[in-house]
Amino acid sequence: SACKNRPLDLVFIIDSSRSVRPEEFEKVKVFLAEMIDTLDVGERATRVAVLNYASTVKVEFPLRTYFDKVLMKEAVSHIEPLSAGTMTGLAIQTAMDEVFTEEMGTRPATFNIPKVAIVVTDGRPQDQVQDVAARARSAGIEIYAVGVDRADMQSLRIMASEPLDEHVFYVETYGVIEKLTSKFRATFCGANVCALGTHDCQQLCVSNGGSYLCDCYQGYTLNPDKRTCSAVDMCAPGRHECDQICVSNNGSYFCECHEGYTLNPDKKTCSAMNPCAPGKHDCAHICLRNEGSYRCDCFDGYTLNPDKKTCSAVDMCAPGRHDCEQVCVRDDLFYTCDCYQGYTLNPDKKTCSRAITSSLVTNEESCKCEAIAALQDSVTSHLEALSTK
Repeated sequence: SACKNRPLDLVFIIDSSRSVRPEEFEKVKVFLAEMIDTLDVGERATRVAVLNYASTVKVEFPLRTYFDKVLMKEAVSHIEPLSAGTMTGLAIQTAMDEVFTEEMGTRPATFNIPKVAIVVTDGRPQDQVQDVAARARSAGIEIYAVGVDRADMQSLRIMASEPLDEHVFYVETYGVIEKLTSKFRATFCGANVCALGTHDCQQLCVSNGGSYLCDCYQGYTLNPDKRTCSAVDMCAPGRHECDQICVSNNGSYFCECHEGYTLNPDKKTCSAMNPCAPGKHDCAHICLRNEGSYRCDCFDGYTLNPDKKTCSAVDMCAPGRHDCEQVCVRDDLFYTCDCYQGYTLNPDKKTCSRAITSSLVTNEESCKCEAIAALQDSVTSHLEALSTK
């Protein structure tokens, strides 16, 4: 019997691929007819469309065509299978593009009429269904997935809306698909205060039998009045997964890292980065890593300035900075050793030895030398004589 269900914009998406035998497809049409009988069909009540698919997709009739159950069931009885493949993703995309539009009878969003799609299939999609189903759900379409016989359960779960145990159904054969009529009746005909919009929840309404409970979005907590919500500190200890720094962000959070670390691709943990990598430091000469940070140093012949970043040239000949024995001579940033007059530099280029010199003596100088020697001998003899008296 019919129920006074809340108004819906309901689209049946039925698989008529080669794997669905003709007699099985007739069972699907019986299921559609019984569902139509159950619903409160009308222009201002529930509107129904049927989309038939295999390798191609055919809109059998849109939401704006029939508001009378008899005419609608008559149209269903004339639907023919398309055979060939199972392009479920294409079918859902076509429903979004060509059926769930105001031009084709979908009521404006301001009417708050739920948009519902029921997909009936017995196989595995031959195209990518995950992304298109996600876009459909994001567009506000509630998806029920009905699997029959060889249907791939994982694909059904990928398509369906949450909670999955309320949106994924399975029957062993098309011969018993009519059993699902009662389940959909309970779903669509039950008193759903949340769907009717008569609740006073600030954020989320959760149906609870003939009543409801209020809940909050992630990052919020239910206030004592059980209706309104307040933002919680997502960065409180134990509430986040950040490795180092948690930053609150309007009921959510994001992670950051301490200086000297970089955020990993998981957006939670941190890894020490190389602070001495090009462009990461401000050292004039040498950058030395130091426990996640760095310090600056200078090349040989330079000294670090008080700013701990830049360097100045030093005097390589300053005391204690060289190993020359006698004379240090600066040469740009280096030095060489030299010796005093009368000395010569040894092969080690550091120490010095007295120089050995020779000269030519003239006859005149030789005579002078002999005279001086004779005088010295005479003086010496005279002194010795005096000392004996």
